[in-house]
Amino acid sequence: MTTTDISDADLRDRLRAVDDPALDTDIVTAGLVNEITVDDGTAAIELALGAPHAPDESAIAERVREVADETGIDVELSANVPLFDSAESSVLPGVKNVIAVASGKGGVGKSTVAVNLAAGLADRGANVGLFDADVYGPNVPQMLGTDTDPDVRTVDGEDRIEPPIAHGLKVMSVGLMIEDDDPVVWRGPVAQDTLTDLFGDVSWGTLDYLVVDLPPGTGDVQLTVLQHLPVTGAVVVTTPQSVAVGDTRRGIEMFGEYRTNVLGVVENMSGFVCPSCGDAHEIFGEDGGRSLADAVDVPYLGSLPLDPAVRVGADDGEPVVRQSDAKTAEAFEDLAARVANKVGVLRRHHRQTTTVGGE
Repeated sequence: MTTTDISDADLRDRLRAVDDPALDTDIVTAGLVNEITVDDGTAAIELALGAPHAPDESAIAERVREVADETGIDVELSANVPLFDSAESSVLPGVKNVIAVASGKGGVGKSTVAVNLAAGLADRGANVGLFDADVYGPNVPQMLGTDTDPDVRTVDGEDRIEPPIAHGLKVMSVGLMIEDDDPVVWRGPVAQDTLTDLFGDVSWGTLDYLVVDLPPGTGDVQLTVLQHLPVTGAVVVTTPQSVAVGDTRRGIEMFGEYRTNVLGVVENMSGFVCPSCGDAHEIFGEDGGRSLADAVDVPYLGSLPLDPAVRVGADDGEPVVRQSDAKTAEAFEDLAARVANKVGVLRRHHRQTTTVGGE
């Protein structure tokens, strides 16, 4: 068979040799091959992949290219990433995935995880925004070293907020709209209304991921986010300490009540390695996050050590994931890869279950 003899159907059939690493089937049967057009020795293949720059989906795309290359034709690959929840897509047009970062209690490093997760996803090549919904403790601007006031421009007769860019991330926070020393003394309805307005007023443009840093606990603000935003999935942060684990369990149950997928549990401050003697110290206990993930049947996304470089980076406005000499940087890079993969599995499974006949 020559390259001129390859038809769309022939190539689609060849792609059945490409397996999805998580769905236990091939990508054609799973409905992940949208369109194939073979014309004048070139094949244009559109894949239904939902997590841009996720390692597993990059591997799928590379395998598709290899199989198509075996036919001797040129290959043009593209991915169509539809919005996850079409009923709410108008709230954040152009945002492909919304990842909520939550914790059952304060003081577990949730905002640190949110900032470094966002930066880690951007380092993988994704277009990323970071929304600081922790209205009572908006620390994201300091952690990113920015105090830039958001610009406002008029689009189609409506004022839209242009989020400033810090470390390659589009950032929006109540902390950018108030003076540094002003306390945020808002009753629940005021906080809810403020966030709801911001959801519709910020011009995010096209994003692969919007990371939303939620306040700790299970209050009005968290419910507002879950009710108004098309959240793809949640990353839940805990420490190994039993008190934190108990609160985290309640947070996970909240997501279940709102039918929000939990991407997994992250155990922060899991251990401290003494820089002087090299001994490891489990200051907050050990394996609390892993045990919780097993108990509630959600993925365990890994552990992050207690590292002074994380604190220094947050104070200096430099995410530790960007510090190549910091030992914790690799742990955050791995976390970003795992989260992206979990988003991809959710999106591809959703595609599989909503595609009639799988093709």
